[in-house]
Amino acid sequence: MEFGILMGDQPVQSSPTEHLDLMLRKVEAAQEAGFKYLTIGQHFLYDGFRWLQPIPLLSRLAAELDDDVRLGTTVLVGPVHHPVILAEELATLDIITGGRLVVGIGTGYLPAEYETMGVPFKQRYQLLDELIEVMTKLWTQDRVTHHGRFWNIEDAPTHIRPVQDPRPPIWLGAMKETGVRRAARLGDVWTITPQQTVDQVEDLIRIYVEERVGAGLPLNKLPLRRELMIGRDFDDAVNNFAAVARVKYEAYADRGMDLLSDEAVRNGFVETVRDHVLLGSADDVRNQIAAIAGRLPIGPLLIRPHWPGMDAGQTAAYLKKVGEEVVKPLAGLESASFEKTMSTVVGAG
Repeated sequence: MEFGILMGDQPVQSSPTEHLDLMLRKVEAAQEAGFKYLTIGQHFLYDGFRWLQPIPLLSRLAAELDDDVRLGTTVLVGPVHHPVILAEELATLDIITGGRLVVGIGTGYLPAEYETMGVPFKQRYQLLDELIEVMTKLWTQDRVTHHGRFWNIEDAPTHIRPVQDPRPPIWLGAMKETGVRRAARLGDVWTITPQQTVDQVEDLIRIYVEERVGAGLPLNKLPLRRELMIGRDFDDAVNNFAAVARVKYEAYADRGMDLLSDEAVRNGFVETVRDHVLLGSADDVRNQIAAIAGRLPIGPLLIRPHWPGMDAGQTAAYLKKVGEEVVKPLAGLESASFEKTMSTVVGAG
């Protein structure tokens, strides 16, 4: 089992220089702790929190990268980008990283990001489909002609190819059947989002496998995002997690994330998080991960090491602890095959 981190936002009260320094400290601490994937998401004009833009940031972080570590985006807000610009920037980033880029891409969930850029939010899924189609052509063909609903390209030469052949792997997140089918068709893997329970994922695995197999596409292990907090026991871990994460969960609820109701987060935080956050002693957390891996074909497991209010020292200490007590002890853990998961799902049905 490989592990990775999601490097996120920082309160705007901290300086941009402090923010970058924190990112560099995260990279150093994560690599020392044994994490093999370093990823970051994307937002625009985000009230209260600063998201450094991922492509230039990852270009800087690539200089600090160990040879066996990959960089990725989880996720880019794809539909607000022009496919030619995004394809060339990502191909350049793949060159800079020596072919170790993972392209996580999705639609985002904030209408304001679309409205500000003059992009229709209601058409985000159609835009994403065509965006990936055009970028794939730009990465794999010498000359590109494309006549679509949103973009037209006529016999254009391509001049920046990614190092990876035929292109960097594409990770697509999804929560519901339509999104899972899209991830199966257009991406290389379906990224399981942090709020999805194992039972919910098992219900969607059959759909994902049917779509992939029907299209003659290979089945690759599925990246899984989870929040994780170690304590002396479950109650201690919950208290530790609430101390750092509650503000962020409330911010998500305020922004209208479908999975997080404002009332549930504010009045029932423990019940809101207990089904999808890895909580407890180190033994508890390892057992929880092993149980998930026994049911689902997952890998890597991506966690968030930093929450608002944590400084660089606290983040480094968290990564060291998780590395010593979770990442390294579970290095030899194998997750379930798709065949095993499918047999369980079919048997349960």
